[in-house]
Amino acid sequence: MMKTCISLAAIGALAFAPGAHAQADNYPHKAIRWVIPFQPGGGTDMVARPVAAKLTERLGQQILYDNRGGGGGVIAGEIVASASPDGYTLLVAAVAVMTVTPSLQKMPFDPIKDFIPITKFANVPNMLAARSAMPIGRIQEIAPYAKANPGKLRWASSGTGSAGTLSMELFRLMTGIDIITIPYKGAGPALLGVLSNEADLMFANPAVFLPHVKSGRLRALGSASLERSAALPDMPTFHESGFPGFESQSWYGLAAPARTPVSVITRWHKETVAVLHQPDIVARITQDGGIPVGNTPQKFAQEIREETAKWAKVIKDAGLKADN
Repeated sequence: MMKTCISLAAIGALAFAPGAHAQADNYPHKAIRWVIPFQPGGGTDMVARPVAAKLTERLGQQILYDNRGGGGGVIAGEIVASASPDGYTLLVAAVAVMTVTPSLQKMPFDPIKDFIPITKFANVPNMLAARSAMPIGRIQEIAPYAKANPGKLRWASSGTGSAGTLSMELFRLMTGIDIITIPYKGAGPALLGVLSNEADLMFANPAVFLPHVKSGRLRALGSASLERSAALPDMPTFHESGFPGFESQSWYGLAAPARTPVSVITRWHKETVAVLHQPDIVARITQDGGIPVGNTPQKFAQEIREETAKWAKVIKDAGLKADN
């Protein structure tokens, strides 16, 4: 199979070139490996696995999951970046590996140059929750409370490069509040810290919080999105609560190694977008607080570049360093 070199800058010119499908007539003819940059059971799996199941049916080949957590996504990213660009090893791309980790540490690959974005599965706006006993009921009450009670407000960090931590750092930079950081190794332990009153606040994927919000153990304060969540339509956004433009979200998508044939990129984009429009997949993503996307490779690449610049500034201004 002839391999066509392609970069992010060339996606617009090549990704949907006439005749691109000709090279994909016999693709795929064997199982495909999806490398996931997190341990099993996280938010990535909740979005990616239902999509993969549908794609297995459409493509007629099994999609094999390879969870390679650790290193802020570096382990998984390096595996795919160095894989043969034949369409049989793909990366389930996420915020950390594509836009955050490059500003925290040196990486053995370049997320911009060494991957071709295919499409984004979903955006999942991060949510801020507080333990139910906290005398805070609205986003607007956090800063006054922190300033009236210096050294008392505590937030649970699930790791330096996590979307939750970046959300809180962005909020802290916007408000100038003094808040104590309590570090945990992952979202699960951080959640337990809030539920056990070791910490007061936490940003995370809505799926982490929703069962506890519904049971009354946590109070949902706001969504870090520009529009309200379909899963919690009564919960206000930061944007409408006096923090215009405040947006922080986890997202998941699909990317291939650089130099993957254009025809293969085109096939994956077509099939994946079709799956993301299926009603049961839309319902599955929406019930966990997500928003199905299915954008073009060009748009996905543009968003990666924009978010890389955005989080690089937050990381620099907040003085964040990679976890040891």
